[in-house]
Amino acid sequence: MKLQTPETLAPSDSAARKAVAPVICYPVGGLPPAPMPLYQAARPSLQRVAEVLVPPREARCFGVPQGHFFRIRSVEGPQVGDLNLWNAADLGERFYSGKTRALHGTHLSTGDRMWSSFPALRPMATITHDTLDWYGFDRFGGSVHDVIGTRCDPYTHNLLSHGGQYHHCCHSNLTRALAAETGLCPHEAEKHVHDVLNVFMCTGFTRDTGQYFMKASPVRPGDYLEFFAEIDLLGGLSACPGGDCSAEHSSDTAACHPLLVEILRPDPAALAGWQPPPPNGYDRSHGL
Repeated sequence: MKLQTPETLAPSDSAARKAVAPVICYPVGGLPPAPMPLYQAARPSLQRVAEVLVPPREARCFGVPQGHFFRIRSVEGPQVGDLNLWNAADLGERFYSGKTRALHGTHLSTGDRMWSSFPALRPMATITHDTLDWYGFDRFGGSVHDVIGTRCDPYTHNLLSHGGQYHHCCHSNLTRALAAETGLCPHEAEKHVHDVLNVFMCTGFTRDTGQYFMKASPVRPGDYLEFFAEIDLLGGLSACPGGDCSAEHSSDTAACHPLLVEILRPDPAALAGWQPPPPNGYDRSHGL
């Protein structure tokens, strides 16, 4: 834990140092704009073509063709989910939560994009509708759909519980789901499981110690988060064993519920002129 009382005396100019105004690291004005009017115009034409039900404390994989939409929906009770995304043709290109956070902030909503890893660094999916966008930030600094947490995993659980062996962490669930989907052995599949978008999870940082916190999710049955697939996607979604994450996130006692993934096809005419994003244009021959 951090020391509550600093060991170092504040210098005489401490107030001036703290008063320096912040600067946004990555101004997003230079990003390729998401064609949101085009996506919004396509939404009324959506037809469901497939669905995958993710059982409580388990994970499932699902495919989304580029140019299609998908929704993650609460169907029975408050439940959070951990989302991984891969390029369906190349598992090495996967969701880069850290860069997405640096570009769009700690929590995502409509209009934000999920960016892929180097060297492609391109939009994999764009959020096109969020029924929880009304929540904003609460008085604790909490909000929903975060890219600040990693995923619950058995290794951290083992550390914090002094040897506890728990096998339904989201990391474990996603590993098993990816292995089942691809035929990879679990140890190989595990290398591709990555930091997540915590769908529906309500989180933030404490103002005194800066620690990651969670609180009961505001999600209710019928709520959904909707995405547009910019490339052919393989997704993985775990229904977190913490349920709504009001108390703990590695638990066999928390109330847990399934999550539904819906794959939706738009009328092709509604997306006339749309082009999938190319890989990043940086020329690596000049040096890394």
